[in-house]
Amino acid sequence: VMGLGVGIIVSSLTTKYRDLAIVVSFGVQLWMYATPVVYSMSEIAAGSPRLLVLMRLNPMTEPVQVFRYALLGCGEISPAWLLYSAVVALVTLAAGVVLFSRVEKTFMDTV
Repeated sequence: VMGLGVGIIVSSLTTKYRDLAIVVSFGVQLWMYATPVVYSMSEIAAGSPRLLVLMRLNPMTEPVQVFRYALLGCGEISPAWLLYSAVVALVTLAAGVVLFSRVEKTFMDTV
């Protein structure tokens, strides 16, 4: 849902702002490092509690944690942060649909 929402937003904006595609590729790389894919949350918790909260604010952190727990059997899942991720994903999807419906009328003029 989060990927669909971000994808709709980016595709809607890319029709008008062509250079956004370059920024998006850089942003995806930064988002990958901001999401605990390669490292675990326990490594972050040992370093700084403030950094842990900042990492939890990333809406993709908890789905990655759930996947890690299902696949490897390690890590912890917080229902509150999972709900936060779901709400952010749904809001992103709703914003993407609204933006797409507004920009859709001028797609052919822009392209």
